[in-house]
Amino acid sequence: MAVTQEQFMIDEHKMLLIVTTLAIGWLFYLISPVLMPFFIAALLAYLGDPVVDKLEARKISRSLSVTIVYVILLLIGLSLLFVLLPLLTAQVGALFKQLPEYLSTFQTTSIPWLASIGFPIEIFDINSIKQALIEYWTDVSQVAGSLFSYMTSSSLAILQWLTNLVLVPVLTFYLLRDWDEIVIRFRALLPRRYAQKIIELSLECDDMLGAFIRGQLMVMFVLAIIYTIGLSAIGLELALLLGVIAGIVSFVPYLGLIVGISLSGVAAFFQFHDWVPVVMVMGVFGLAQVIEGMLLTPRFVGERIGLHPVAVLFSVMAGAQLFGFVGVLLALPVAAVIMVLLRHTHNSYMGSELYGPVENE
Repeated sequence: MAVTQEQFMIDEHKMLLIVTTLAIGWLFYLISPVLMPFFIAALLAYLGDPVVDKLEARKISRSLSVTIVYVILLLIGLSLLFVLLPLLTAQVGALFKQLPEYLSTFQTTSIPWLASIGFPIEIFDINSIKQALIEYWTDVSQVAGSLFSYMTSSSLAILQWLTNLVLVPVLTFYLLRDWDEIVIRFRALLPRRYAQKIIELSLECDDMLGAFIRGQLMVMFVLAIIYTIGLSAIGLELALLLGVIAGIVSFVPYLGLIVGISLSGVAAFFQFHDWVPVVMVMGVFGLAQVIEGMLLTPRFVGERIGLHPVAVLFSVMAGAQLFGFVGVLLALPVAAVIMVLLRHTHNSYMGSELYGPVENE
């Protein structure tokens, strides 16, 4: 069958689009080392734009709305950098100093109890564990010292670090100010034949991503505060560190509860040598779980994500396997977008002739 000139032109345009997409992807791969500040700034602008739009809806000018949101984001970033990070670093250092004492407590109390119930205690070699921790802490200190020496001796590394530190706030401001205009210009470049469908899909993906990123971040933040306050009330020395860890991993359903109770329960037993604080830890996390289920998740996230817990766990594990820590961060947002695309593919299939009812013979 002869190919018409119109069909040839369409195929040529498709090939050009594929080649252009691959070329842009390869270009992004080549310049990936310098993209991190742009990625962080784009993420912050994406998170802040809906707030700016809501302020504009209240008759506040775009410039003033952007300034308000930008100042809030800047204060949050500075608080994390100069307040929370040093506190967490101090607690990590205290944890490593206390580990030998915790291991001694485990050796004198837990191992005899495990042996009494028939648990194979041969797998626990406390001296080897202590030696491994000492070597690990030494290696970490040496790496940190080498990194600090490199940073102080390399003017290029210092310049790059300072450049990124300055670039992120500057890029965030400009992207936040021009976000709506950037979206409009991007939509203007879409092929007119598919523009409406692409815009519909992008809006639905945006709703899914907004539900996860903005809502889940708020849930994680509030849970971290609840965990930290509750563990501090018990008197746990590592309350801040454990509360932040449990809050961060709570983006996977029930994982924050399991990890939080496990780590905090062990820390409470080793610190107080009593089971009552362990029960109190379970009470703190149980209360936080009730608050999350009844108030936080319905308020900030709702049912818009719709990912089954098994799908969440698979997405996180697959992301970690493929791309490491970055894959863990991107796993659920990517899964949410894929779910939108699969939903539309499913609807198209259900309405296609391929799925259509079988005619009666």
